[in-house]
Amino acid sequence: MAASLRLRGAASGLLYWSRRQRPAAASLVAVCSRSMASKTPVGFIGVGNMGNPMAKNLMKHGYPLIIYDVFPDACKEFLDAGEQVVSSPADVAEKADRIITMLPTSINAIEAYSGANGILKKVKKGSLLIDSSTIDPMISKELAKEVEKMGAVFMDAPVSGGVGAARSGNLTFMVGGVEEEFAAAQELLGCMGSNVVYCGAVGTGQAAKICNNLLLAISMIGTAEAMNLGIRLGLDPKLLAKILNMSSGRCWSSDTYNPVPGVMDGVPSANNYQGGFGTTLMAKDLGLAQDSATSTRTPSLWRLHSTGGDTS
Repeated sequence: MAASLRLRGAASGLLYWSRRQRPAAASLVAVCSRSMASKTPVGFIGVGNMGNPMAKNLMKHGYPLIIYDVFPDACKEFLDAGEQVVSSPADVAEKADRIITMLPTSINAIEAYSGANGILKKVKKGSLLIDSSTIDPMISKELAKEVEKMGAVFMDAPVSGGVGAARSGNLTFMVGGVEEEFAAAQELLGCMGSNVVYCGAVGTGQAAKICNNLLLAISMIGTAEAMNLGIRLGLDPKLLAKILNMSSGRCWSSDTYNPVPGVMDGVPSANNYQGGFGTTLMAKDLGLAQDSATSTRTPSLWRLHSTGGDTS
């Protein structure tokens, strides 16, 4: 199973990244005990642009952390703050029975869970594993099956809101998994987000995120092109943005994350496009949307354009 997961994840990674059932009865007591553990250590794997501020918000709420990142330098400030830093995802699983993963791609998630030093090597029965990466919903479902075999619980909980919302603790979490475990997940996710929404079975959180990012990409492209056209026609960009945001063209990309430098403060366009959601990751998410549209035979104009007319 791990090999088939890697094959699916590798295909997704190569294309788009250039560089449940209820828990077994025997583990139910452990699950209940874990969900009431409150301020016991929480594992956090992946402290990059998004994971870093998310982990810091858990710290602000009093949770001690067990940290791992494939890039050791990313862990330094957590180590300096007195948090435990370990050398593999397996070591995180050995020390924590609630773990959050925040990783770039499907193949990264597969490696973190099923790799040679992955979480599943040392996961404890009754552990709650929450994946906030944006990955293929089918990968989430396969990971959930592998996790359940170990007597643990897997939930997918991708996020929306960007780095700014991660810093302020105002992310939106879209959660898929066993409904009875939602309250336990919400205890942690509520420290990092202002909206924690239960979507259904494992994979539905990813489905919601993919749909959201498809719409975001379309609206961001439209906003960028409209703003560029207006500027070339002689309009002041701040004035144009003001008009758009009081008219029918208003959207998140225009009023909260405007892509034109000088229009608003506190967004990537005001900081030479540093610290935002990179186009490589958006391309990866659009690839996931395209795969999902293909597998569900969902017709769409954007898919027709991206495949040169091939919708087979």
